[in-house]
Amino acid sequence: MSSNEFEPSPRRHRIRIGSRSINLPDSRYWRMGFGCALILSGILGFLPILGFWMIPLGLFVLSIDLHWARRLRRRAGVWLTRKFPKLAEKENGRSQTRLPDDDESG
Repeated sequence: MSSNEFEPSPRRHRIRIGSRSINLPDSRYWRMGFGCALILSGILGFLPILGFWMIPLGLFVLSIDLHWARRLRRRAGVWLTRKFPKLAEKENGRSQTRLPDDDESG
């Protein structure tokens, strides 16, 4: 047996939004710099190309390394799930479509 057999494989950090997945840098400092740059660019959202959509994306990137951003992301996820339950079911692949009963088809 080699010593590499029991070592954990390096974990790739990714953000999944819907069906899309974005790879992030392996270095914690690059991820944090990227997240902060997204947030700072989002503040300038009134300019062309930059947008306010960059602020939540920056928080998503920071949530990998910072516990307060992770907690904020989880709370937002719970709130969205409660506010839009059908969207959550569709996202999880558990769409519950009801079929008409035989006695209702008359």
